[in-house]
Amino acid sequence: MPQIKKVEARGKTRYQFVVDIGVDPVTKKRRQLTVTKDTATEAKTELSRIQYQRATGTFVAPSKMTVEQLVDIWLAMVTPDVEVKTARSYVDAMAYVKVRHGQKPVQQLTEEDVSEMVTWMLTEARRIGGTPGTGLGVRTVDLTLGRLRAVLELGMRRNILSRNVARYVTVPKAYRKADRARKRAKKPWDENEVRAFLTAIRGVREYGGWMLTFIAERPAEVCGARWEEDIDLERGVTTVGNTRTLGYDPEQPLGERSVVVEKDTKSEAGERALPLPLPTWIGLKEFRKTQVAERLAAGEAYECTGYVMVDALGRPWKTDKLRREAYKLMDMAGVRRVTVYMARHAVLSWMANNGVPDVVVSAWAGHADLSFTKRIYVHPDPQSLRAGSEKLNELLG
Repeated sequence: MPQIKKVEARGKTRYQFVVDIGVDPVTKKRRQLTVTKDTATEAKTELSRIQYQRATGTFVAPSKMTVEQLVDIWLAMVTPDVEVKTARSYVDAMAYVKVRHGQKPVQQLTEEDVSEMVTWMLTEARRIGGTPGTGLGVRTVDLTLGRLRAVLELGMRRNILSRNVARYVTVPKAYRKADRARKRAKKPWDENEVRAFLTAIRGVREYGGWMLTFIAERPAEVCGARWEEDIDLERGVTTVGNTRTLGYDPEQPLGERSVVVEKDTKSEAGERALPLPLPTWIGLKEFRKTQVAERLAAGEAYECTGYVMVDALGRPWKTDKLRREAYKLMDMAGVRRVTVYMARHAVLSWMANNGVPDVVVSAWAGHADLSFTKRIYVHPDPQSLRAGSEKLNELLG
């Protein structure tokens, strides 16, 4: 039982006790806490509080652990169990926390600190992927906030923190409203733009491969498609079961950290067999013939990788090349630049707005959640809304 003792300091009598407070989470050594109070009553009250909280597991000992140290403990716990790309997103998200508050003792982090970080991210935190010094997107800020909450929850579980100061911090409504307005401005192609693009690229070498994008395959699915395993030209069916995307491996040397990650589809629903529309089927057959001729012409220099999207020497495309080549073709066709992913939105919207049952659209997209497909991917356009106007003529005329 700790004893409260009188101590003399600068001619003043005070009351002090020393209590064991367990193992330091960083050094793994046992620690003792020295508490000094002005009166015996205050010392007794504080000792009773500490003993009660120690007994109930709610005591939080003073700690010099920084925000960065707790973040690193959390990252070491969670990143081994997720994919490389997901792990990298966690590291990137927490980099903003480290830059802004990494050296601050985590017990001194306040709700105001987190709110200030959110404002900084929304207004001036960008360093890459746009104009340096400008604001980041709401999605990036949300991701960082979500991961920070998880970090601070870990601190609470380990009795380093008494509360999660990020729990109720959110992105201000004004920024969310502006973000929704920007997203609405990024409309997928309408029917006329899709037709204009496909007409313009009909003579392009990879036309058949590009047609996979226009049956609503994801960019990683297009790059991962293989002739033998996934494309059945006899039956006119493509099986979506392999993806090929880019990840980031910080363990690799500088300049070699961008790595190809090949894996199954995002979910069980993503594994699907799609009957090829006639133009896609014809385009793929022609592309296959082109590649056979290229292989014969190149001889031993040809790499028989088996992928659909390859260059003239058989080397497979990566998603960043798919994106760059798509923008070149859009410029050539004279259509609006949209992301390759937005072509998927355009196709699914067209299907939904032209009588294809919702459940079929969702299955075609590779989604298990029908409401998700309708909420995220289906965009009513003026052409489809015109049908509603014509139908209302029957009521209003």
